[in-house]
Amino acid sequence: MAARAGGEPVAVVTGGNRGIGFEICRQLAARGARVVLTARHAQTGAAAVKKLAAQKLAVTFHRLDVTDDNSIAALRDFLQDTYGHVDALINNAGIIAKSDAPALKVELAAVRETLETNALGPLHLAQTLVPLLKKGTSPRIVNMSSGMGALTDNDGGYAAYRMSKTAINAVTAILSAELRGAVAVNSVCPGWVRTDMGGPHATRDVADGADTAVWLALDAPAKLTGTFVRDRKVISW
Repeated sequence: MAARAGGEPVAVVTGGNRGIGFEICRQLAARGARVVLTARHAQTGAAAVKKLAAQKLAVTFHRLDVTDDNSIAALRDFLQDTYGHVDALINNAGIIAKSDAPALKVELAAVRETLETNALGPLHLAQTLVPLLKKGTSPRIVNMSSGMGALTDNDGGYAAYRMSKTAINAVTAILSAELRGAVAVNSVCPGWVRTDMGGPHATRDVADGADTAVWLALDAPAKLTGTFVRDRKVISW
């Protein structure tokens, strides 16, 4: 874990109540990070915190809807008042719309909804939290992407989801250029993971899916920025 002034790193995880996000919170807390687990609903967030507490892992819950301006501002104020800085922002929250479909059939409402959560939400969070990240030591932004968003290996189907993940990769590349030398920004592909979203037939365990995001948040070289990473190795956009 990279050394940070003023105690262990403060890590914010969006969509931390289940799946890969929950496992990222678990691994970060097990490493001693001060984890702020966020979720849209207070009930599911509180349940996640309770589950981690049963494993003797302490995390803090704060409600967050990544598509809501006021919710993002409230999170910023909480982080400022509680910690005064942020060391890692892991933009994990994401959706696959029930009405997602091939590009020639997908409703534009589904595309807009998916882009709002999967790409514009992380951008807005970065815009809002970068001042706090710049107060951290070796700060990082980790954007959860997918191989389904890679231009070099794209395919048909799930058009809204694919476009949103291509968009988050673009957000990563642009932010990394604008924040070079101040905040490292990378995208991560977790692989096909057995979660509610990935389904029971996925090939990877959730612990493996979370590993690279945790590595990028805590251990990766600070000079590693503007890349797309899977299994701790840079892959093609």
